[in-house]
Amino acid sequence: METADLAQLTSTALSGLTTAQIVALTTAQVAALTTAQIAALTAAQVAAFATDDISKLTTAQIVALTTGQAAALTSAQIANMTTAQIAAMETADLAKLTTAALVGLTTAQVVALTTAQAGALTSGQIAGLTTAQLAAMETADIAKLSTAALPGLTTAQVVALSTAQSAALTTAQIPALSTAQIRVLDTADIAALTTAQAAALTSTQVSKMTTAQI
Repeated sequence: METADLAQLTSTALSGLTTAQIVALTTAQVAALTTAQIAALTAAQVAAFATDDISKLTTAQIVALTTGQAAALTSAQIANMTTAQIAAMETADLAKLTTAALVGLTTAQVVALTTAQAGALTSGQIAGLTTAQLAAMETADIAKLSTAALPGLTTAQVVALSTAQSAALTTAQIPALSTAQIRVLDTADIAALTTAQAAALTSTQVSKMTTAQI
């Protein structure tokens, strides 16, 4: 089927395509799908897209993805997306990516995340990031992580934070850290805290700090 013909198929007709037929689509055919057609695909159909096909989707097509479709994306598909595509993902869609899919993010893609996207990450998603991915996160994004998501950081992830990233934590974020997270902050990170950040520490957090940190 020619790309022009494929673009004329109704959403109902497209939803009838089997996963085998989806796999057989060429990158040109996938790129020719309208945003309405993209949105009409089932989650299983989107998950069946070849990684090369995913990388050829326009940013408008990426925006057209539903939350259900985003939740079906695989780590291989995510890894093959361009940084522009990652940055174009709606926050609601990003928040639906599975932890398994997020592992596919390259460090370049992590850098491409917008502050709004960083703020949409859940605690479960945060916990699923590798230390290398977290280390690649820009300080502006670190400052936008929600207080609900921050407790998801593992102690290994906290240890991996750079001094600049730790210094980017806001006075609202500091009290949201667990005592276990506070205890593993590097002494250089503690020393880099501003007076406002230090003042934001709770008495419980301070009582659990190591002697080296004090």
